[in-house]
Amino acid sequence: MKLSLKSSFVALALCAAAACAGVHAGAPADPLPSWKDGDTKAAITAFVERVTKEGSPDFVPPAERIATFDNDGTLWAEQPLYFQAFYAFDRVEAMAKDHPEWATTEPFKSVLAGDVKGALAGGTDDLLKIVMASHAEVTTDEFADSVREWISTAKHPTTGLRYADMTYQPMVELLEYLRANGFKTFIVSGGGIDFMRVFTEEAYGIPPEQVIGTTIDAEFELRDGVPTLVKKGEMVLLDDKAGKPVGIYRHIGRRPIFAGGNSDGDLQMLQYTTIPRDDADTRPRFGLIVHHTDGEREFAYDRESHIGRLDQALDEAGDRGWTVVDMKADWSRVYTGSQD
Repeated sequence: MKLSLKSSFVALALCAAAACAGVHAGAPADPLPSWKDGDTKAAITAFVERVTKEGSPDFVPPAERIATFDNDGTLWAEQPLYFQAFYAFDRVEAMAKDHPEWATTEPFKSVLAGDVKGALAGGTDDLLKIVMASHAEVTTDEFADSVREWISTAKHPTTGLRYADMTYQPMVELLEYLRANGFKTFIVSGGGIDFMRVFTEEAYGIPPEQVIGTTIDAEFELRDGVPTLVKKGEMVLLDDKAGKPVGIYRHIGRRPIFAGGNSDGDLQMLQYTTIPRDDADTRPRFGLIVHHTDGEREFAYDRESHIGRLDQALDEAGDRGWTVVDMKADWSRVYTGSQD
């Protein structure tokens, strides 16, 4: 039976479409679309291919593909102040009516006056006072509800974005790429473990049991017959600097083969992950440092910053073979909540 001219045209169009579909189907989508093509992106993909190629001497079994990441400044922004500190300031204001003594007691007096510089004049000690006062003596459920409400509504003082929208799109893609290649991804951060566990699954695809952070104690109580955990004011683990390898040891029990950070607070985690223990330790390992070089789309800072200071780790990067991400040059997009 002869085909009409119209039928022939349709058949040819369908064949052409099928051929195009075949071409596109054979070309895998870019797993890191917000990373510009270049040495940094190539180093990441080459490492992943190297450790996941079965039969290769560098092959790493999936159970041992552990990747750890700092949170503040690595997975989301941290300037001009850690986001958890902003939450703590808001909590102090909300709780002030029950603490009249705060009106005349530092650092709470400065917090209530909106004087961030004064509130942090005492450095880490003052920040810990604020965090402990705003985080302790509440149930874990009450605390989680408070964080959940805050992070869904509160906005950053300079960008106007919700804090939840200031996660880094390229890093979210990297986490997904690693998991697609059999890695288990963990957060190892100086931030509070209970604070981060509220949002990390939605923000990064990292469940609460894979979050390691600074930990304060909790106690079990039966309140009207209901099993309840109450947060206390005793520090259990300061998950920063040398505390990070300790947290990895306690919570994971395996040494990572991939670690990502952005500051000297991540130095020991990078060293623990990448430095060979002896001559027999030849397993491929990857260290990544997010260098904040983009003062237009984000914040530019490193050696002299009061938050996220990057000095010694930057000096060691070359000798250790760590990959330094130049945010301005390597990322086509910064925040998940903005097209930049």
